[in-house]
Amino acid sequence: MMREERSNKFITFGCRLNSYESEVIKRAVNDSGQENLIVFNSCAVTSQAEKQLRQSIRKERKLNPNARIVVTGCAAQIDPSKYAKMNEVDLVLGNIEKSKSESYVIKQGIDVKNLEFDIKNSKNYQDFKHADKLFFSSKNPKEFLAIENAAKIKVNDIMSVKETAPQLVSYFENKTRAFLEIQNGCNHRCTFCIIPFGRGNSRSVLFGDIVSQTKKMIASGHKEIVLTGVDISDYGKDLELKITLAQMIRRLLDLVPDLTRLRLSSIDVAEIDEDLFKLIISEPRIMPYLHLSIQSGDDMILKRMKRRHNRSQVIEFCNRVKSLRPEVLFGADIIAGFPTENEEMFANSLAIVDEANIVFGHIFPYSKRDGTPASKMPQVRGDVIKKRARILREKVAIQLQKLLINQVGKNMKAIVENSGFAKSENFLDIKIPNLDHQHIGKIIDVVIVGVDGDYLLGEIIKY
Repeated sequence: MMREERSNKFITFGCRLNSYESEVIKRAVNDSGQENLIVFNSCAVTSQAEKQLRQSIRKERKLNPNARIVVTGCAAQIDPSKYAKMNEVDLVLGNIEKSKSESYVIKQGIDVKNLEFDIKNSKNYQDFKHADKLFFSSKNPKEFLAIENAAKIKVNDIMSVKETAPQLVSYFENKTRAFLEIQNGCNHRCTFCIIPFGRGNSRSVLFGDIVSQTKKMIASGHKEIVLTGVDISDYGKDLELKITLAQMIRRLLDLVPDLTRLRLSSIDVAEIDEDLFKLIISEPRIMPYLHLSIQSGDDMILKRMKRRHNRSQVIEFCNRVKSLRPEVLFGADIIAGFPTENEEMFANSLAIVDEANIVFGHIFPYSKRDGTPASKMPQVRGDVIKKRARILREKVAIQLQKLLINQVGKNMKAIVENSGFAKSENFLDIKIPNLDHQHIGKIIDVVIVGVDGDYLLGEIIKY
């Protein structure tokens, strides 16, 4: 995703949370008064994501030789020296620094104070021990000061951060839905995942700030809000006044009656308590689409990933939801080719697509990340990983086509996202003729008359 503001350009990789934070970055850059910047908000979830990032940086430098290039986000947080060493890069910012306008003022020299901490006395020291490639894993974190381009780096220790400052963005330009960050960081240590070292431990946004921000977004014209974070299922556990995700949502809906469409970003079935389950099946303002962090359909692989659920929990949850609220659809993250995955284990992942009614899939070919426990496990051959990822994608595509065909003749409510396109409550894409920019943001009633590839074909019933 790319956005421009004045003479600055903003390029975003990765998750919905990054999309949200890029709006914060854009405001911070504008407040800084800096111009002619190209800011990359990076992702580190796979090595392929970082490869694409580096390619994009080099491309932008060739196209814009006089611009100043800033790299921030998770890739910059985890290994800032890698990007500081790139000749194309002028500044590297950590995930805490990227929301501050003063961070974008490029100066000579470096503030050493921000880089000092006692890693051996840190309660997070065990987290760093296995992360031998992580920037802050060195016995002497100051060693990086010897690198040629140390002055480019403004990155603090993410594990030292205790609070999440609410990122106050009141609207997204040209978007019908807004993303609201309610939580950041993660307390879990899945063996394949590097993200906790880019985001830090779980920190929740205060409930009052969530309510305030929701009201601002609605006042700005948004009809739909997505609650997002790294692990939103963990919301509220770190707050002084403890509150669960379900309790927060219920209070939010009570206090903001004009919020008519609320979505949840990725959730973990292991953390869905009975209270949240009841909300999902009974609250019409919670949209009937859930994206599940499954990762594998095989119990042994799930154990080796250090996931907190098993395959039967996923299947039981999905079937139970469908039996009580049939319109709910499911998407899922699934990793193909995790270390030690054999054909039988892969078959279990393939089978769970049917058994859990998965119609949208984020299929990730396993990508080895240095510094993670999984990187030290026996690896699956690259060609096998690619083949399994392709088979999984094809399986999910078949499931989606079956679903789409069964929607013909049904009436749906949809929000117009672009000229000629709308999104149903359960996240299906609909092509509708005679829609132009004046309709964007409106919720309309449509009847489904056909299927075109991955799109439904719809006709307006009424406005």
